[in-house]
Amino acid sequence: MRPILMKGHERPLTFLKYNRDGDLLFSCAKDHNPTVWFADNGERLGTYHGHNGAVWSCDISFDSSRLLTGSADTTVKLWDVKRGEQLYTFKFDSPARSVDFAVGEKLAVMTTDPFMDKTSAIHVKRIAEDIEDQDNESALVIRGPTGRINRAVWGPLNKTIVSCGEDAIIRVWDPVTGQEIMSTKDHENGHKKAITSLCISDDKSHFLTGALDKSAKLWDTRTLTLIKTYVTERPVNAVTMSPLLDHVVSPASGWDGIEKIRPEDGVDQLGTADQVVLGGGQDASSVTTTDHRAGKFEAKFYDKILQQEIGGVKGHFGPINALAFNPDGKSFASGGEDGYVRLHHFDPDYFNIKL
Repeated sequence: MRPILMKGHERPLTFLKYNRDGDLLFSCAKDHNPTVWFADNGERLGTYHGHNGAVWSCDISFDSSRLLTGSADTTVKLWDVKRGEQLYTFKFDSPARSVDFAVGEKLAVMTTDPFMDKTSAIHVKRIAEDIEDQDNESALVIRGPTGRINRAVWGPLNKTIVSCGEDAIIRVWDPVTGQEIMSTKDHENGHKKAITSLCISDDKSHFLTGALDKSAKLWDTRTLTLIKTYVTERPVNAVTMSPLLDHVVSPASGWDGIEKIRPEDGVDQLGTADQVVLGGGQDASSVTTTDHRAGKFEAKFYDKILQQEIGGVKGHFGPINALAFNPDGKSFASGGEDGYVRLHHFDPDYFNIKL
């Protein structure tokens, strides 16, 4: 499983996102310039120039025609994907962090960071089909959570918004009234430290969160019931889930290019190869120079059901900040503090493991 190394950013990566068809990969970084790549060979297709600060996240419309990017320059920009032109700039009074299109793309949720005397906020914006009709007005502004909101995404059928962040609490909001419907505030098995990332499944029935408490957790979207917990030995900065459900893997078989788990490790059960992938590592500044493994910068694969670690993919020279699975389940991408995007296409053996 030889990775394709994509060097196009000058600063650490912050976010990765595939389009729905899985043929394009969009990357965000602290160098102000969101970039789009061909997802099969890693060739750079283009760069979107216009932001004056770190770009924290992006989202792509269903038909891949429009791109949303949220930046520390206090703006969210709407782009024409094909031409690379700015269609509209949403202006805020504090840095923008998370962006997410609603199903149908008539709405988008955007979050802003705490700044000066302003608290973090969730903004719901209407997205006009005709850009001439677009305005900067928010359909709804929700304030409340302390600390930064790191991610906010739409729930099933656009009926809820799920948010999480530095206060380690997951909240579900009503996008019409702005009322908090439920939260993990009193959940004894909730995260204990800041939640860094959130990945929701394609059918939006469940979502995965990663946190600095060295764990990732799988939740039911409708009830906020904790389904599974994945424990690792390093802070988790990024999480993603495989979209495939239809094949089986024996962890003891190992995969080429992925660290084997040996039979003597006591893992002899068969598990579905529906996986979750966790990425992270301690802060780059605190990593010792004597031990190259000290930072633990590999992407770790876990069996989604059995919660067991199946393997790890090494390569980055700093913490992994971003992960994304191709919608076809045949490849995944990782972005690190080292400024590289690494694109991994799974070997055929991965799909046809002889048990």
